[in-house]
Amino acid sequence: MKITVLMKDVPDLVEDLELEAGQLLVDDISFVVSEWDDQALEEALLIKDEAGADVTIVAVDTGDVDTMLYTALAKGADRAVKIVGDFTRRLTNRTRAAILAEYCKSESPDLILTGVQAIDDIDGQIAGLLAGYLDIPHASVVREVHTMDAQLHFIQEYSGGRMAEFTAASPVLLGIQAARKPPRYVTVAKVRQLQKSATLDEVQVVLPSTPGLTVRRLYKPEAAGHAEMWGDDADTVAEHIVRVLGEKKLLRS
Repeated sequence: MKITVLMKDVPDLVEDLELEAGQLLVDDISFVVSEWDDQALEEALLIKDEAGADVTIVAVDTGDVDTMLYTALAKGADRAVKIVGDFTRRLTNRTRAAILAEYCKSESPDLILTGVQAIDDIDGQIAGLLAGYLDIPHASVVREVHTMDAQLHFIQEYSGGRMAEFTAASPVLLGIQAARKPPRYVTVAKVRQLQKSATLDEVQVVLPSTPGLTVRRLYKPEAAGHAEMWGDDADTVAEHIVRVLGEKKLLRS
């Protein structure tokens, strides 16, 4: 089985985000692997451990993604691919999906895994968009992917904690919510060793023309008021509630 895992780097939320003229200063931000993509990688490696698979990690080169790819190799991936071209960090998800589609069409993987969403968009569109470009089935908010009798079995999560079990024939694309186990850890020393011995495959893709939205301005939220703490005493809290309702003329005499 050929598994392709799509990964991207996202801003490290530990750092403060700086704005200038309504735009995010991306050059001053540290980037880390998207936590959901890391879950997708772990699920792929678990499938490899259980049933055998060739796991390829793919990332669009919108900055310094090399460390992320070498880390995936150190964890157990078989191959790492960096898609290069005239790209910037401001790629829309539609454009990113079109870029990834060009690569996936040439490789024809049996299973494509990606994180269900990322912190820099939180819209969960990559899986659906890419599946549309490739014209293959997809499901998102997925966990526990297994192979059995040449088919894929997985659990999809719905609101309210409801779960559903599905079976699908390959090829299929899944947006992973959580792996069965926490993502495995590798030491910095092992990653540095891989950087000396392993190589990243580079695949050139021309920037596609896709429709999309343009972000005109970003701004930090402005405080519109403040919270008033009333303590833990039930009688005191009740008195405050009655007072506030009275001031707003919401009580009838």
